[in-house]
Amino acid sequence: MRLVKLIANLGYGSRKEVAWMFREGRITDPAGEVLYADDKVEHAQIHIDGEPLDPPGGMLLMMHKPLGVTCSRKDPGRVVYDLLPPRYRQRSPALSTVGRLDRDTSGLLLITDDGALLHRIISPRANVTKVYEATLAQDLRGDEQALFASGTLMLESETTPLLPAKLEVLAPRHVRLSIGEGRYHQVRRMFAATGNNVETLARTAIGQLQLQGVQPGGWRQLGADEIGRIFEPAA
Repeated sequence: MRLVKLIANLGYGSRKEVAWMFREGRITDPAGEVLYADDKVEHAQIHIDGEPLDPPGGMLLMMHKPLGVTCSRKDPGRVVYDLLPPRYRQRSPALSTVGRLDRDTSGLLLITDDGALLHRIISPRANVTKVYEATLAQDLRGDEQALFASGTLMLESETTPLLPAKLEVLAPRHVRLSIGEGRYHQVRRMFAATGNNVETLARTAIGQLQLQGVQPGGWRQLGADEIGRIFEPAA
């Protein structure tokens, strides 16, 4: 019954429901030949109702998180899991976001069911940089680059200064900021410490992995080469 457990863990139903799907002939190979629960076949050779089986465990998804959506599992409004196929909520191991983006921040969000990979990405030892673009309420005052790079900036209610961060000025009110940690609302609080406010904020990269090929609200699975780019050092 290996296939029953495999398919149930991917969220298609309980083991009893998946066993019924086999009896109904809904599970086939790519040519449409009916499969049986005790068959030994490769993952890629399994179709359900004519569609390929979802990716196996250990996947990493890139999502373009839109505004107004939260990274929580339970929220009165929309959550990121609503943007995935409903059965993805039933996968075991469960999918989790790699860090969070708040409701008012858009951009690159990673989602995985691989706990070891999740912890590797967020571990301070990995030194994975997150890159954001922001528009500001006011023009820069001129000393922000040096201040953010100094490693001395202390945020309100914090007891340790921030790690050095790289600020690129794209326009008087448009910036790109690269940070190596992920404190609560860090980017917004950094600019608040200079007397400015962030009006729009989007994450564009994690490590050397750029947000590309995904429209707002969309997602796709990442390949091994793309996952490796997360851990590549900056050029």
